[in-house]
Amino acid sequence: MKKNQIIDLWKNDKACINSWLSIPNSFTAEAMSKMGWDSVTIDMQHGQNDYSTSIPMIQAISNSSAVPFVRVPWNEPGIIMKSLDAGALGVICPMINTPEDAINFVGATKYAPVGNRSSGPTRAMMIHGAGYHDEANDNIISFAMIETVEALENVEKIAATEGLTGIYIGPSDLSISMGFKPGLDRVEPEMIDAIKKIENACINNNIKVGIHCLSASYLKDKLSNGYHLATLASDVRIYAEGIANKLKEARS
Repeated sequence: MKKNQIIDLWKNDKACINSWLSIPNSFTAEAMSKMGWDSVTIDMQHGQNDYSTSIPMIQAISNSSAVPFVRVPWNEPGIIMKSLDAGALGVICPMINTPEDAINFVGATKYAPVGNRSSGPTRAMMIHGAGYHDEANDNIISFAMIETVEALENVEKIAATEGLTGIYIGPSDLSISMGFKPGLDRVEPEMIDAIKKIENACINNNIKVGIHCLSASYLKDKLSNGYHLATLASDVRIYAEGIANKLKEARS
């Protein structure tokens, strides 16, 4: 099986800069994946993507050096397994609130005897190699999203889940759960403490930590403080920001 390049990055003490695709289009996926990102994540939860639009997007990403990830819509084994069969090498799963949620999530990403993933990797084996079934368990990345007060209270137990690659911090939903307005790049003392608690749980359990960022400066700060993966905005946000800046320049 072709090795997962993000795992190789981590082995060399390097971080992954991840992009985020909300637009359901293979051309924009191809364009983003050619721009130098380490990984590209198709958002099937809040983006406009579903499974049928994600397949050509994964195909487009596979034509680049970027590693294809998906953020699945929910902790449901069917869509997790189908996304992996389509060729994704990483899964970010939202709303992991309990240790049981984490166990079920990881189980769907791994073949027996360590998990319960059903075997049928038609496209995955086609693009990742004939040894896919034997090596997939070591090459699939699984990130559990911590984004509620309940999850924060359970974070040490979630982080201890056998086989879990890491925790992906969802700052916006976590902020809402803690009584704040939604948004990324949090600076409130309570949010800083909560994020630090998640970081420490990852360190204590020797797993990876990732986060969704809005600005490049916030992302750089997180990577300089030992984060293993950080996402910069999304295709829609970057697209809108670029247009707004160009239009402002033109009108001035």
